[in-house]
Amino acid sequence: MSQLPVRIARWSARHAWRAIAGWFAFVVLCLGIGIAVGSHEATTEDYRVGEAGRAEAIAGSAGMQQQPTEQVIIHARSGPLDTAAAASAAQDLTERMRKLPEVQGVAAPVSSKDGQVVRVPVVLNGPELDGKKNVGPLLAQTAKVQDGHPNLVVEETGSPSISKGVNDQRGKDLALSERITLPVTLITLLIVFGSVVMAGVPLLLALSSITAALGLSMVASHLLPDPGVGTNMILLIGLAVGVDYTLFYLKREREERSRAGGRLSSEALVELAAATAGRAIVVSGLAVIVSTATLYLATDVIFSSLATGTILVVAVAVASSLTALPALLVKIGRRTELRAARRAARGKPARTKRAEAETGRVFDALLTPARRHPALTLGVSTLVMLALAAPALGLELVDPGKDTFSRDIPAMQVHDRLNTAFPELLVKHVVVARSTPDRAAEVQHALTDLGRRSQADPLFARDAGPTVRTSPDGRVSVLELAVPFPAPSAEAIASLDHIRRDYLPATAGRLPGVETAVTGDVARGRDYVDHENGKLPLVMGFLLLATLVMTVWAFRSVVIGLIGVALNLLSAGASLGLLVVFFQGTWAQDLLAFHSLGAIASRVPLFLFVILFGLSMDYQVFVVSRIQEAMRNGMSAREAVLDGISRSAKVVTSAAIVMVTVFGAFVALHLTEMKQMGFCLAVAVLLDAVAIRLMVLPSLLLLLGERAWWPLRPVRPARRAHAAVPRPGVPQDVG
Repeated sequence: MSQLPVRIARWSARHAWRAIAGWFAFVVLCLGIGIAVGSHEATTEDYRVGEAGRAEAIAGSAGMQQQPTEQVIIHARSGPLDTAAAASAAQDLTERMRKLPEVQGVAAPVSSKDGQVVRVPVVLNGPELDGKKNVGPLLAQTAKVQDGHPNLVVEETGSPSISKGVNDQRGKDLALSERITLPVTLITLLIVFGSVVMAGVPLLLALSSITAALGLSMVASHLLPDPGVGTNMILLIGLAVGVDYTLFYLKREREERSRAGGRLSSEALVELAAATAGRAIVVSGLAVIVSTATLYLATDVIFSSLATGTILVVAVAVASSLTALPALLVKIGRRTELRAARRAARGKPARTKRAEAETGRVFDALLTPARRHPALTLGVSTLVMLALAAPALGLELVDPGKDTFSRDIPAMQVHDRLNTAFPELLVKHVVVARSTPDRAAEVQHALTDLGRRSQADPLFARDAGPTVRTSPDGRVSVLELAVPFPAPSAEAIASLDHIRRDYLPATAGRLPGVETAVTGDVARGRDYVDHENGKLPLVMGFLLLATLVMTVWAFRSVVIGLIGVALNLLSAGASLGLLVVFFQGTWAQDLLAFHSLGAIASRVPLFLFVILFGLSMDYQVFVVSRIQEAMRNGMSAREAVLDGISRSAKVVTSAAIVMVTVFGAFVALHLTEMKQMGFCLAVAVLLDAVAIRLMVLPSLLLLLGERAWWPLRPVRPARRAHAAVPRPGVPQDVG
């Protein structure tokens, strides 16, 4: 494997135009095939987990599954409601809605207790998740009714319109994040390279990798359904790693060019870069892919989609760095050589560039504590990181439901007004029971008894009383219980516990041969969190093992592998602690423009650990490879640590700036879960690049010396001048 990047780079360098054309043909082909086959979207069945999922499967088997429903509310613009005008508007709305092919039925208007608001329930055709695609015509008819009754307010909400609003908002948010990240990334690269052409190469390859991965993800969705989050992950990770991998390669090629002083051709320089940075990119990409693949163990459609998107875009980014990038560098290098030859022909001296291996004042200052006082630096920096991680011990998880969505979405504003007027619609628990048809009456009686018990409980709404619905074949019966508290509240959760722990076991649950289960928004959320918590030890165990194995394989050192795992845990823990500090409380709400859930979205911690472990390998592989290379060039363990970290500090920090910008832009999004993910990843990358790689890692390696490379220490030849030019075509192995 160590020679594969060199062989690929050699071919690309010698056939540059073919390599470049082949790469962009591959990108177009991937996108074209993806568009041709389309995406296979996840269905309601793909989201089912736990008891709630079992209840939905039972109800669905009898055609009694939850259906997409919209609520149109009618109220006065000011003052009391004109009931005659409201009735006329409701009639107009009902007639219009019943003509739509997307509508299954329209229920009779319902007045609020104070008589000031009228709601009209509209049931859509098709599965629950299709509602957001079919709700557009309903919203258009509601707008027409509003135009025809200007003295009233006629507005619509419901899961379909809210989902559509969230998708529209997410699209605008992603466009905003792109407007933030692309200019900042370009400016960072301009500062690093001082050249528009060289700065444009990483962006070009990153964007082309994202395009190819988007096409491949459409194809992959026919094996693993797409819940709509894979695209977000491809954009998020693709820009970060695509720029990073190209940046590592470019910096190494420029170092080799500066060191050679014009004595080597562009093709030879590309081979030398491939032998070092190319191998590091392959190892890093494999580490991200292997660690991300552990998300499949969560057996969750969302995590599977996140894993697929990440794996595809990382694999494509690695491929672009190994194929198209060497060819582009050769073309750019030949232009540089041609300009130099023209200057020489005119008798002008050749332009020389200072070698880019210097640390710089800032990085030198950051490395000074580790260089002079490694034990003290290690102790203090580790204690600081542990202190940052401490708040994570108070982590609370919640499955964010629709009540957590941004109020900038019009349907959410209407949702709040609907729930104020009709608090019984806030939460519904759905109790499902399945038996043989001859026992239908017995099951109905037991569920009715359950309903009566709930009416005596202050956690449940007291209206006309719950009713039991039974399927035509008599096998499945359903009871809906209203709760006048929002879904994330303690009262709503307690009401679910009352049903599952007390009321159901004492009624329908005690009937022999009757299968029972409870679902609803609260039950879905609770079961989802429990499902994730149950999978967490399995995923984390395989993640730690995979990281250790990959690091040991890359550097042939068990100690380096253990150090990598420990440092990843340290940076992930610190970022998770800061996430709890900022998002679990309310003090930072105005600062970061979010509404606190009083907890962390349940997907964030697991996602953070898996993705961060993979991304941290970028820095781990690049930095440790430089140290290992320095030892093989004849340096002592101490000299190699200082030299390797000094030479990699600038590029690692530049890569971190790009990643922090990409991830930090997600803090500007409206969706709280995406804010939390972006914040946590940005903080983790920043801590990893600065505190871990410039303080903890060098201190630890300086203290360990050659013991860090146990059991196979790098073989050090006789010391030779570090600036010696390697022989072209004979690249060094770095690991």
